[in-house]
Amino acid sequence: MEKIKQESVAGLFYPKEKEELENLINSFKPKAQIFNSRAVIVPHAGLIYSGDLALSGINYLDKNLKKLFIFAPCHKVYTKHISLSSFDFWKTPLGQIKSDKKICDELVYEFGANYNDEAFLNEHAIEVQLPLVQKIFSNVEIIPVLIGEESPLIISKIISKYWQNEDVGFIISSDLSHFLDDKKAKETDSKTADMIEENDVSNFSFNMACGAIGVLGLCLFAKNNDFSLIRLGMKNSSDTTGDTSRVVGYGAWALYEGTKNDYIEKYYKDFILSLSKKAISSRFTEEKTTISYDAVFAQKGACFVTIQKEGGLRGCIGSIVAHRSLLEDLFYNAQAAAFNDPRFVPVSAEEVPQIKLAISLLSHPKEIEFSDEYDLIEKIQKDKDGIIIQDKGKRAVYLPSVWEEIQDKRAFLNSLKMKAGFSPDYFSQTFKAFRFSVNYIKE
Repeated sequence: MEKIKQESVAGLFYPKEKEELENLINSFKPKAQIFNSRAVIVPHAGLIYSGDLALSGINYLDKNLKKLFIFAPCHKVYTKHISLSSFDFWKTPLGQIKSDKKICDELVYEFGANYNDEAFLNEHAIEVQLPLVQKIFSNVEIIPVLIGEESPLIISKIISKYWQNEDVGFIISSDLSHFLDDKKAKETDSKTADMIEENDVSNFSFNMACGAIGVLGLCLFAKNNDFSLIRLGMKNSSDTTGDTSRVVGYGAWALYEGTKNDYIEKYYKDFILSLSKKAISSRFTEEKTTISYDAVFAQKGACFVTIQKEGGLRGCIGSIVAHRSLLEDLFYNAQAAAFNDPRFVPVSAEEVPQIKLAISLLSHPKEIEFSDEYDLIEKIQKDKDGIIIQDKGKRAVYLPSVWEEIQDKRAFLNSLKMKAGFSPDYFSQTFKAFRFSVNYIKE
């Protein structure tokens, strides 16, 4: 006889009447899907609070997927590792959705999971996702997984194993900070977002997200595969209630199979160039500049803006390390290149139609480990690496484009030393070097 999981939180986290639930979901305006993803992080609060953001994330999933893991924290029952349910179907007001029992059995055999129906009986973190899944997918099976005191490495290994099957996708169900005031919550959630987006969760603490282990597992998988998590949106409960005294934070991300800068170059070239040109031309008008932008531009980013006129350099200013949103960095550096490069007089209004822009999007620098200068030169990748050097309070950077002028690696490094204020033969035990890559966007 088939076992059916009845609704536990209908009427609490979402309407229990089918028509009312459909009307609520239909009122959401999910972000337009730009690419097909196979893994997302979405919130799991009541649908009136975070359903629009969760739907945006689930809508980013590839519509050809046949099976969906849903990883969620266990709120009600203590569980040491990962728990599975023995239910054949899960019921919501929108109908039933089938559970893939075969994969569940594989998780027991290969990853030490346990069946524990009690953990699911009053748990909302999986159930609240199901009406949204049913809205987007007409024929998909789920693998509901509740996470206890499990290692993120196990979650990453599960994702890695089933990633080989292109029919399988993954939902990480997690809210962010809990019950801080609005200002503190936004500060905390912004730090959490930075860690997720930079694939650096070494300082992640479990009070940053209630589904932290699932989030960390996906981040580890992304880092191991050079994938990126693209922000779809962030908010908190005060956006619905108006109460800023104690809020819960929400965020949604979609996994992109490439770097963030690859993604931006592919889908936002025209926006990048238009924004940079608008930043310059806005200096010559009294009208307030308003910009509508996607959430990925709220992520931290570093760029150089190069201005050319009649084939010659007319200004170039940039950031080596990301320290503010990419939107702000683009806007600021475009204006600085036009009006504050000390090598040139400011660009005039008459020149604006004549200038051409080139935008360099910089990856996060990675330190190069080396034993001596010869080892460093050996490890520098000619024609590919941008290089930063620093020592004794001095620093200099060359973009990869400099390889077009300086082909020899030693000459490249010596020239960079002179740019920093050192002699060509300078070296010390405290000398550091970092590499980065660049995506170029040109008019």
